[in-house]
Amino acid sequence: MTAVKIKLGTINDVKEFVNAVTLCDFEVDLVSGKYVIDAKSIMGIFSLDLTQPVNMIIHTDECGKFLQDVDKFIEK
Repeated sequence: MTAVKIKLGTINDVKEFVNAVTLCDFEVDLVSGKYVIDAKSIMGIFSLDLTQPVNMIIHTDECGKFLQDVDKFIEK
């Protein structure tokens, strides 16, 4: 399992992020406070407070390519 913070600042960011996540064959969750959302659910993501960074939990240890694909959203 891998955890990183991401920031999705615009509607296009959310669309691009969801497109990248849907290509994965492993589970990815977004955690904001007490809410845990499936990262493949665009409606679920829009229910989160996107003004703040959210935690992304990747349920695999082999996620190098995926992390490269979503690198622009990762908080540095």
